[in-house]
Amino acid sequence: MFRCPQKTLTTSRFSPDLPLARFCAPSGVTRRLPALGAMCAVALSLVASVPALAQAVGVSGPLQQQGAAATPAMPLAASAAAVNAGAPQSDFDARQQVLDRRTAENDYQFAVAQHNCYSTFFVNHCIGKARDKMRVVQADIRREQLALDDEKRAAHAQQRDQQAALQRAQDEANAPQRAANEAASAQAFEQKQQQHALDQAQRQAEAPQRAANEQAYQEKQRQHALAQAQRQGEQSQRDANQAAYDQKQANYQNQLDEARRQGEQKAQERADKTQRYQQKQEDAAKHKADVEERQKQAAEKAQQKQQQEQQQQLQQKQQQEQQQQDQ
Repeated sequence: MFRCPQKTLTTSRFSPDLPLARFCAPSGVTRRLPALGAMCAVALSLVASVPALAQAVGVSGPLQQQGAAATPAMPLAASAAAVNAGAPQSDFDARQQVLDRRTAENDYQFAVAQHNCYSTFFVNHCIGKARDKMRVVQADIRREQLALDDEKRAAHAQQRDQQAALQRAQDEANAPQRAANEAASAQAFEQKQQQHALDQAQRQAEAPQRAANEQAYQEKQRQHALAQAQRQGEQSQRDANQAAYDQKQANYQNQLDEARRQGEQKAQERADKTQRYQQKQEDAAKHKADVEERQKQAAEKAQQKQQQEQQQQLQQKQQQEQQQQDQ
């Protein structure tokens, strides 16, 4: 059977001598298979990040010296083991990055193998083997991920327990001081209450004396005012008398104005009452005329009704007589 020549690069070509970009970019495979192109982009980014990751976790030696020349040909599990060996157990971020890189490489290797399987005779068998290999690595990564998650939870729980223990120890250490502060506060409050009671009692005891002093001061003020008025002489007295007279005249004028205003108000009220009384008389006369008119109309209607009833009775009587004659 004729077989087309292989158009993909074999796995053996993944070597430091052939960069990964040369495999992914110019062959045109990435244009025909977009999924493989995406895997190539992820792999390139991972290769570029290897030196930075090694420097971050403190790994020295071959892994840091290779730098950008590192390719998928170097097993990523070995680099992860080197990172885990050099990194501290508490550096969960670095270990998580390693697991993420291993997952990306596993997906990339499966995509490459799946693409290469299409050039073989037993395509499904080849893809199945590649998938089994990918699942084995994936299960290993999953176990390490679960172990890392358990360590994270244990570390967080330990940190939480340590913080709780430190807080309890601090509370127990501060308990005597807190009790002493509360006792001192209670004692200070009691002393303030006692001092307030003493001050209140003293103010109540001094109240009569303060009232007497105030009364004496008011008396002195009145005497001083009288003496000053006397010293002003007769002119001041005449001014006072004139002012009192003016005040009396003003009061008298105010009383006259008030009496005049009240008289005008009462006159207006009487006029209003007279007008209301006249209006009531007119309304009563009008009402009486309306009542008489309605009574007259009612009498006329009753008379007309009586006449109509008499006419009806006469007509009935005539009809009866006519009927008797006809019989």
